[in-house]
Amino acid sequence: MEAWVIWLLAAALLGIAELLTLTLALGLLAVAALVAGLTGALGLPAGAQVAVFAVTSVAGLVVVRPVAHRHIRQPPPLRSGTAALVGREAYTLTEVSRAGGRVRIGGEEWSARPYDPATVIPADTTADVLAIEGATALLYPTTTTPPTPETSGEHPPPRHAASEQATAAHVDEASSGQAPGGRGPAGEAASAEKGSGGPGRKEAS
Repeated sequence: MEAWVIWLLAAALLGIAELLTLTLALGLLAVAALVAGLTGALGLPAGAQVAVFAVTSVAGLVVVRPVAHRHIRQPPPLRSGTAALVGREAYTLTEVSRAGGRVRIGGEEWSARPYDPATVIPADTTADVLAIEGATALLYPTTTTPPTPETSGEHPPPRHAASEQATAAHVDEASSGQAPGGRGPAGEAASAEKGSGGPGRKEAS
């Protein structure tokens, strides 16, 4: 087996090991073995192949690896401006509805409205900032508040409907206990007694 084939096999094994361990060092050694294999494929002697592998390995481990680690461990860039407010907690100073409201975010007072127009966020509660549109914060309540009839478009039932129904029931009950013409059960009995001649009527002889 030729030397360059051995280098290529070594590069493949080192590459697989790098995928399993993610150390970055084995990946750099795989690159060095691949370069040495290409050198052997060009017909250079084994000594030159070993020298190329050594130089490439040292350059990768000493120069490339620290730079790569520095970029991997670099913290994400800090958000600034309005983007830094997204995801923070807001305290409602007034009721927040589709008409607007006022909240405090990180010590600053902002105008706000709910992210869902049908939602009403009461005052003195907390909500999450989902987005910033201009100078207005879009909020989502931490506890869902059911929409009021004004926001949902529904009209509440009239308050006097129940009293009207009670009055009608009382009138029906009073009328059912009195006969037509102003005579109740007592009046009907008196009429029947009068028609029969009364209790003291003597029999005709």
